[in-house]
Amino acid sequence: MQTQFSLTALADPEMAQSEKILRTCVHCGFCLATCPTYLLTANELDSPRGRIYLIKEMFEKNVSADPRTTYHIDRCLSCLSCMTTCPSSVDYMHLVDHARAFIEETASRSISQRFKRDILAFILPRPKIFRAVLRLAHFIMPFQAYLPKNIRSFLSPLPKKLPPPSLADRPQIIPAQGDRRMRVALLSGCAQTVIDTTINEATIRLLTRFGAEVIILEGVGCCGAVAHHLGKVEQSYQLARSNIKAWKHEIDTAGLDYIVVNASGCGTTIKDYKFLFREDPEMREGAAAVSERAVDISEVINKLDYKNTQEMPKLRVAYHSACSLQHGQKITHEPYDLIERAGFEAMAVPEGHICCGSAGTYNLLQPELSQQLLQRKLANINSLNPHIIAAGNFGCMMHIATQSQVPVMHLVELLDWASGGPKPQSLGF
Repeated sequence: MQTQFSLTALADPEMAQSEKILRTCVHCGFCLATCPTYLLTANELDSPRGRIYLIKEMFEKNVSADPRTTYHIDRCLSCLSCMTTCPSSVDYMHLVDHARAFIEETASRSISQRFKRDILAFILPRPKIFRAVLRLAHFIMPFQAYLPKNIRSFLSPLPKKLPPPSLADRPQIIPAQGDRRMRVALLSGCAQTVIDTTINEATIRLLTRFGAEVIILEGVGCCGAVAHHLGKVEQSYQLARSNIKAWKHEIDTAGLDYIVVNASGCGTTIKDYKFLFREDPEMREGAAAVSERAVDISEVINKLDYKNTQEMPKLRVAYHSACSLQHGQKITHEPYDLIERAGFEAMAVPEGHICCGSAGTYNLLQPELSQQLLQRKLANINSLNPHIIAAGNFGCMMHIATQSQVPVMHLVELLDWASGGPKPQSLGF
């Protein structure tokens, strides 16, 4: 693709990087076939190729983002399915990230749109505030039928009951059972620690059972993904810096083999810290050290030679492969292998490369498209007639569970159960 960027624009490293990405696109259109929003709307501007044209025009003019560009970039899920499909290896992830930041800084949004985005970026990374807000929301839920549609879309995914804060999420060191085979730091996360504490608890049991010493570090919190995908770059960098400093200090003083992440959306972001801080001389080395040690829980459990220790019921498990895992991190076979080794039948969901519609805050900001994708995903899952739906990303789990009649749980809950842990609470039978 030919570009016409000014020399002034190219002096900005972010703009120079985006111009380089734009030039790799050859307009082939392979991405259209795997783009969820294009499949729903058949609108070229709701495809990666169409959005690339809009971004190119916006950056070349270097003026405030217009309503049309803002509208279609906002409708992008950042599922990255296009990157798996693209024969030219167009780095769409970093291009659309830059576009979101530019739009956030220059676009004219309505007061209600700005309020939604600001409140999500403020609340979700802060577990204590998020918990307080959810408790307040529970008093409003009985009256949600009388509330405006956009408010109801915020309330509908929320759980009916909140668990108490888990001791597993406090800063601590949990020793390995038996001989220590590795030393790992676990990202506790933010929203996940409020809504579903069983995931981290199962993760810790699983890791320690197979020989990993687990560290929950003071100063580590939200990975920054929520703010980053909302275009609030400085906020996301502040969160990331705090994590990098805490993990780098532990790497230098006591050593870490891995930084384990059990939410694939967070994992994709942490593995990208090296790129995000490439121009920051103060953070560059630490960011690289963190990214190089970051692993998804399925990767590290495979390294620990997972095996089940008890005979399990012959259950069919439909595995939902989160976009951030299969497209963002290119992890595809490990979860299926682990499900089989646990003694279950692993089933690949038809159209498994298509997003479920959760996509971070997408289900809250774009509820109509999100619900269409959810119905499509559930139809494909139900065609398998599974006993269980398993996933490796909390956001997907929560979204699918809002309308699924089949129990939804994290992969680690299944693996923990099969190797001596408790039966998952969500199983229901």
